[in-house]
Amino acid sequence: MATDEHTGLLPRVGGRSSKQRAVWGSLVALLVLATVVLRFDIVPRRAVAGGKRNVIFFVTDGMGPASLAMTRAYAQAQETDTQLRLPTFQMGSMQTRSSSSLITDSAAGATAFSCAMRTYNSAVGVGPDGRPCGTILEAAKLQGYMTGLVVTTRLTDATPAAFSSHVDHRWYEDLIAEHQLGTYPLGRVVDLMIGGGRTHFYGSQDTKYGDGGSRKDGRNLIDKAVEDGWQYVGDMEGFKRLQGGHNASLPLLALLADYDIPFDMDRDDAVHPSLEQEMMTAINALTDATKDSDRGFFLLVEGSRIDHAAHQNDPAAQAKEVLAFDRAFMSAVEFAAKSDVETVLISTSDHETGGLTVGRQVGTAYPDYVWYPDVLRNATHSAEYLAHKLVNVPANEREDYIREKVLEKGLGIDYYSEEDLQELVVSRTTDQILDKLTRMVSLRAEIGWSTHGHTGVDVNVYAFANTGPSWKSVQDALYGNHANVDIGSFLALYLDLDLEKVTDLIKDTKHSP
Repeated sequence: MATDEHTGLLPRVGGRSSKQRAVWGSLVALLVLATVVLRFDIVPRRAVAGGKRNVIFFVTDGMGPASLAMTRAYAQAQETDTQLRLPTFQMGSMQTRSSSSLITDSAAGATAFSCAMRTYNSAVGVGPDGRPCGTILEAAKLQGYMTGLVVTTRLTDATPAAFSSHVDHRWYEDLIAEHQLGTYPLGRVVDLMIGGGRTHFYGSQDTKYGDGGSRKDGRNLIDKAVEDGWQYVGDMEGFKRLQGGHNASLPLLALLADYDIPFDMDRDDAVHPSLEQEMMTAINALTDATKDSDRGFFLLVEGSRIDHAAHQNDPAAQAKEVLAFDRAFMSAVEFAAKSDVETVLISTSDHETGGLTVGRQVGTAYPDYVWYPDVLRNATHSAEYLAHKLVNVPANEREDYIREKVLEKGLGIDYYSEEDLQELVVSRTTDQILDKLTRMVSLRAEIGWSTHGHTGVDVNVYAFANTGPSWKSVQDALYGNHANVDIGSFLALYLDLDLEKVTDLIKDTKHSP
């Protein structure tokens, strides 16, 4: 029997009267409403005074719905009380695409949020015509808000760059760094930046801040930033001195890695902070800086390396990145719930990466309906970390090293073929090793991947607001399925920002080297 095309339910033989259908429909609507209220009122909302507002906007780069399903089962397989709490705050879903393709990249995906405008893949803060477009962060700063960026990748990478710079192509990272420090028509618009990417702020011949950077012009932007009044932090010792943000002076530039901060499963607490630590330092610093102001703050927080794990097809690394993001998001919820300032949290992804599937056919026979999260739990390091270690091991030591350090201790794999072993022995590049290791883990867990790139699937939208009126605003704008540009439009509307005015002010920005 055919199902109803709208509800998917089998029709009743003989039907109901219109009155019965109306009563039944009302009961169903009340049940749905009650379910929504119960789901989203886990954290209490209360009335707070005044029109002062904070927005914390989260981007889970590359995380799709399957990432949540995988991570939930992974968390349940842990022997601790680890759990995934983000899905509790799901508001709806979002369509991902750019102006040039049904599959967006991170640059166009982030620009859809920052400028409320679809643009071509690789565009950073510029429209489809190549002209700079005013961003949420810039408009907020001009309205008197304090602003910040927190990431686990390079600060000059696509997502943070799309809120704080304007370049034709995302790989112009040297120019992006200049924009972020204020060298364009608006001057400085970012009050706080915490993440990696130190290499794009100084030249290769300069060893003051490390082994040498990668700026082609050789300039030292860190020294220039300090001269211009920025507080600079370059390591964990300096980061700890910020005392969770309460000892920070703004503007603050914290460059905590030359490139990306390591995956959470590889990260050494003594060397690099977690995303949660970065974020709470930023929140506390911005809260202190705005305590006597009638304006709050706008903060971008990116779970950046969820995307990198997916590009590498590494399910263990991705699950732990999602859990690290989950902890950060819940800390922000706890902050907002206690805050006397109206605060809205929005979280979504720019796109899905990897074409992840939780279930995989591993032979020609009809598959069993299983997958094995314990395989992911057994891994102690990412495949990226292990590949970088192995590539430097001398040829005569590789076989024993692979058995003991890589497969058995690193990935927790104790059953492998001689063919698997020899393939790793003869691999000479990190990419070859990385691909082999992630295939071994995914196959044993029965996790599938369709690509090392992005896909065009819809992604989820999550939200929290600490007051009744702000929560209603979020629901009215974002409940259900929306285009990616609708997120940016809501942020502009909620903070009463004029993006067109900013676009006019930045029209002469140098957006190509």
